[in-house]
Amino acid sequence: DPNVVYVGAATGGLWKSVNGGQTWRAVFDGQPVSDIGAVAVNQASPDVVWVGIGEGKGTADPTVATVYRSLDGGETWAARGLLGLEGVNRILLHPGEPGIVYAGVSGSTWQAGGDRGVYKTTDGGQTWNQVLFVDENTGVADLVMDPSDPNRLLAAMWSNRRFPWSVAPRGPGSGLFLTRDGGESWIRLTEVDGLPPGDLGRIAL
Repeated sequence: DPNVVYVGAATGGLWKSVNGGQTWRAVFDGQPVSDIGAVAVNQASPDVVWVGIGEGKGTADPTVATVYRSLDGGETWAARGLLGLEGVNRILLHPGEPGIVYAGVSGSTWQAGGDRGVYKTTDGGQTWNQVLFVDENTGVADLVMDPSDPNRLLAAMWSNRRFPWSVAPRGPGSGLFLTRDGGESWIRLTEVDGLPPGDLGRIAL
């Protein structure tokens, strides 16, 4: 239904329109957080909506993240894991397997840590596995799925750290990573694949 639209706001929660954007209604106000980093709608069952909490843009005001799922078009919500991480800024849903979900986590802006990377659940968020980790300073900037092959994903990893006196917006961990088996294994694309040499910054896909 093209008239149903969801919009996530950085500090304003999730909004829903059922008339193509003529009017909007807040559907996430009852939750303890309002920092929406990602929205994903199950196209086969559009009442199923996932959101990721926490911006992934290197913001100076990070929010402790989790993911939430609604089974009734945003009327009610339940937390579905990854509590305590920062910056769930991408969520991808497998088109044929509703239990398979990928989450791209950017990680803490202000400190290094091993929680950055791509996470995958096969049981609808009951358990999650970190399927791609580069280093403690590199998180997910973007994550896309091949529409003709849901096992083929491309992750843009971004080395990014803030300090009180400076910002490090690029680093050796930045780059593009490809999986063809649903995250079981990844290959890093290099200059041979057409990427420029040297430390890269944030990449959008």
